[in-house]
Amino acid sequence: MDTVQSIKQRFEIIGNDPKLNRAIEKAIQVAPTDISVLVAGESGVGKENIPRIIHSLSHRKHGKYIAVNCGAIPEGTIDSELFGHEKGAFTGATSTREGYFEVANGGTIFLDEVGELPLTTQVRLLRVLENGEFIKVGSSHVQKTNVRIVAATNVNLFKAIEKGKFREDLYYRLSTVDIPLPPLRDRKEDIHLLFRKFVADFATKYKMPPLKLDENAILLLQKFRWSGNIRQLRNVAEQISVLETNRDITASTLQSYLPTEDGSNLPSVIKDKKNDSDFNTEREILYKVLFDMKSDLHDLKKLTLELMQNGSSKVQETNKTLIKKIYGSKEEDSEIDFEEDPGTSLITRQDIEQDYEEQDNNNYLLAETIEEEEVLRLEQKEIEMIKKSLEKNKGKRKAAADELGISERTLYRKIKQFDL
Repeated sequence: MDTVQSIKQRFEIIGNDPKLNRAIEKAIQVAPTDISVLVAGESGVGKENIPRIIHSLSHRKHGKYIAVNCGAIPEGTIDSELFGHEKGAFTGATSTREGYFEVANGGTIFLDEVGELPLTTQVRLLRVLENGEFIKVGSSHVQKTNVRIVAATNVNLFKAIEKGKFREDLYYRLSTVDIPLPPLRDRKEDIHLLFRKFVADFATKYKMPPLKLDENAILLLQKFRWSGNIRQLRNVAEQISVLETNRDITASTLQSYLPTEDGSNLPSVIKDKKNDSDFNTEREILYKVLFDMKSDLHDLKKLTLELMQNGSSKVQETNKTLIKKIYGSKEEDSEIDFEEDPGTSLITRQDIEQDYEEQDNNNYLLAETIEEEEVLRLEQKEIEMIKKSLEKNKGKRKAAADELGISERTLYRKIKQFDL
């Protein structure tokens, strides 16, 4: 009977972590059956080893084993890749093609990054899991297949289900048995073992002496987070093996090959990307300023109309608070002389009493003028926001529209309206 140790040697799996050993044990136990398996773990932890172990220990080991990266196949062609297509099914389909489920009949299919599958493809996959049936693209003929499906994901499928991006019934069909793999940061005792294996392989490959870490370098290696897991560790080992002439590696030398913890080695566009919530906060502040301006304009209209109707001295006496609000809080600023020479006044109290119709017209024109000024100010703010968003997103209308909270069509219309 195959043991965990023998499987590790056979598939060159390095490490003695209990969680890793448990994952291999589960793979050995489920291999003789035909139940579907879901392997979960972060990118770079070695999920591809589990389906290979399951296939090699199953009664399908002499059948085909096909690994499919679901995230690497375009959405428009993935159905054709998995299930095949008939001649003329779409533009470019010059002949009938067999899909992976037809080719792997009697074998095993490994669906990596299964969480990236489109919803329409998920429906087709669910049918295969339930009764082994599928239909080629462009065909109405139902075909049968007998395949073992092992899937893997590096995303939280429960969250994907909540967002409507993954079918709940498909999840439960795929995860008859769950095999989680631990991240490298949780396997601290295995990190140095893996590093030594990698540098030994690269020493043979590049025909140079192997590297050796001092104690501080080993501690640094184990302390580092390794967000890219085993794949990242292997890349660092290869860089040092090729670039360092001194084969005794110190902690300071190793540190120069490790990215900083704040991720400053990443492109600045990712690091400095503005959070949507920050933009929403700015927009709320802008709206508040605009509403305050609108309130001030209404107060100004009210005061102006009272001046026209009741005279300045009476208005100053009864509207001290309002005058201070509009013209300033200092005493000298609030003492505004509204009186004009009776001989030169444009609109006098006597004029208003004699001609109410003229007063109504003037009041209407004044209110209309203020409203127009208010609209112009709002339009100016809107233009400034659109320009700022377009500059920030380097002229990309879709990204700017998403940031402004409007549709791309609306943004395009406003660009034409304001001649931006």
